[in-house]
Formats: sequence, structure tokens, C-alpha cells
Amino acid sequence: MVGQKKAAAEALSEDALQHFKTYKYSSVDNSPISYYILRHYWNACVNFLPLWLAPNMVTLLGFFFVLGNVFLLQVMDPELQGPKQAWVCYSYAFGVWAYSTMDNIDGKQARRTGTSSGLGELFDHGIDSLNCTLASLLETSAMGLGPTRLGALTALIPTLPMFFSTWETYHTHTLYLGYVNGPTEGLLIASTIMVLSGIYGPQIWHQPLADLLGFENLLGSISFKDIWGPVLLFGFFVGHLPSCIANVAQARREKGLPLTPLFLEWTPMLVFVGSLVAWLGSPYSALLTDNHLCLLCLTLSFVFGRMTTKTILAHLTRQPYPYWTALLAPLIGGAVLINGPYIGLPAISARTEHYYLWAYFALAVVVYFRWALLVIDAICEYLGIQCLTIPEEKWKALQEQQKKERAAKVA
Repeated sequence: MVGQKKAAAEALSEDALQHFKTYKYSSVDNSPISYYILRHYWNACVNFLPLWLAPNMVTLLGFFFVLGNVFLLQVMDPELQGPKQAWVCYSYAFGVWAYSTMDNIDGKQARRTGTSSGLGELFDHGIDSLNCTLASLLETSAMGLGPTRLGALTALIPTLPMFFSTWETYHTHTLYLGYVNGPTEGLLIASTIMVLSGIYGPQIWHQPLADLLGFENLLGSISFKDIWGPVLLFGFFVGHLPSCIANVAQARREKGLPLTPLFLEWTPMLVFVGSLVAWLGSPYSALLTDNHLCLLCLTLSFVFGRMTTKTILAHLTRQPYPYWTALLAPLIGGAVLINGPYIGLPAISARTEHYYLWAYFALAVVVYFRWALLVIDAICEYLGIQCLTIPEEKWKALQEQQKKERAAKVA
């Protein structure tokens, strides 16, 4: 027990915890689709949730829809060449849409039940971090991209906007969602792609665009798959990153502080991306050719989740920016090992690389969950709340209050 208390104190100090008492959520959502269409849908959906269902459990249930479909992928389309049964694509689409819905109504459930707290934001955005690679892995399968570099880019690129949105929130203390953003339009596009794959088959993304649009002289044999990578990169570098920098720059100007030193805080992501590119891009790597993309995405889900959750926690507790997480070390190690021949080291076998990735996955799971449980326990104990349940007396009192309000309206 003493050891557990000590470990919790190391994960989150008393000085850090005190900020949870003054927590106030702040966000700006500029999406017209959210405002004019989806918010009405979300407001209707939240009323179907029972008052005893905790907001964090709503978040977790949404994540299970995606996780369940990842397991379905392993059974029905392990080669990532596109499911042969249309219903699998529809299941992907439903899972992603259910996740999106739960992700948008968990906060409403928190306000409805009077259980809003900083833990809710940490839990919500922590699950979002875990989901970044997994929901997009379903997209890789639905489009039949296979365990290729394009398939890996599709599965892993959502980590970029998630990281920089988290960095932005750390400095502005407000979550900004643009006119076109990942949590709304991004997931809506992903779900639509999955539905279209179910209707027309994954091969639709590999056919020449001229077959669908005409203009054969202009488009030639270019397919949607050929432009998919540039579209993803353009969306991030033009549609997302500049607004993150602009919002942080404005926040720094208001405080009379310089922006330039903050670019050093991009180091974890540069290490993450650089190591990954060096590993997967190496001619000595067999991860993609031997079809280990799913295991890689599961592993990096926890690595990236640890990296961003530490930043979210630092934002909530007003602590210094976390430049490093130890889980990045095996990623660097993998990149170095696989490129050993370039520096005079012997090449490692495909089997050794596979075992290394499995060991990395096991380490990431243990480290992530140990740290997450310590942090959640420390916050719950400090605030006197429960993470995944609402006390019975609280939700029963809410039920009685609602009954009285309905009776008053009828009268």
C-alpha cells in the first residue's frame, strides 16, 4: 500500500493535483457541420443514455466499437487487401461513427449528470490518442491499401494533427477545432469511405478516376489511391498545422512571450516520426513485407497515447512541458537496429525484427497502463470521485429531479 502511494505521488504531485479543483473546460468548434447538423443529433443521442452511465464509460464504450472492429479486421482481412464481405466495411463504418458519437456526447453526459472534471478531459483525449492509429487502420483495410507505405501513412498520419492540437491546447488552454477538423469531418469522411467500400468494393479506390469522372486526357490512369497520400499530407500541413501555430502565437503575444523557443517542444513528435520513417523506410525492414502493420499500429497506439497524455496532463496541472517519454527509446532502437548495415553492424533477421516488435508492444502496454492507472487513481482519490461509475445516490437523485420537472411541465 505504501509503495502504491509512493508510485502515485511520483506520477502526480500534490502541487499538480490542486489544479483539478479549479478545472474549467474550454473549447472552440468552428465546424459548420457540427453546429448546424450534428449538434442536434448529439443532443438527441445523449438523452437516450441512462443517468447511471458515467461519462468516462461512454468514452470507453465508444473506443470498444473501434477496438472490436480491429479484431474483426484481423479475422476477416488480415492482409489488409480489402474485406471480401461488404458487411465488414459497414461494421467498420458503424464502429467509427459510434466512436465519434460517443466522443461527442460524453461531455454532454458529464454536464447532464453533474460529473464534469479534469479527469474527464484527460480520459477523453487520452482515448482519442489511443484511437488515432486504430480507426485509421480500419480505413487502410476498407480501401485495400495493404501493408504498404501508403497503408502505413493512412493509419499513422492522424497522430500528427492530434499531437499538434494537444501542443496547442497546452499553451492556449483551449481546444480549437477548425472549420474542417479530424474529430468531425475526418471521422465522417472515414465512415463514408468505408460505406462506399461496402457498396462498390475496395477496388473502387484503385480504379482510374477517369472511369468515374471522365476527362481521360487530363486524368489518364490516376486513381484515388494515387492522390490519397498527397491529400492527407496537404490536409495536415496546410489545413491544420498553420492554425495551431497561429493560435499558440496569439496566446504567447498576449502574455508578451516569444514563440520560437516552443518549437523545441516538437522534439517528441520529430523523434516519433523520424524513427518510424527510418524504420519502415529501410530496405532491411520486413515489417511491411511480412504484414506486421496491425501489430505496429497497436504498439504505436500506446506509445503515442503515452506521449500525448503526458502533455494533456501537464496542461491540466499547469506543469512544465514533457519533452520525453521512455517509450520512444525502443522506437529509436528499432530504427537503429534495422539500419545497422549502414553503420557497419550486422543486419538483423525478419524474425528478430518481429520478436523485437512483440517485445516493444508488451512493454508499451505494461508501461502505459501502469502509469494511466496510477494517475487515474491519484486524481479520483484527490477529488473524491469514481472514474467509471456514478454513485447510486447521485444518479437516483437526478432521476427524482427529472421526474419532478416533467410533472411540473405537465401540470
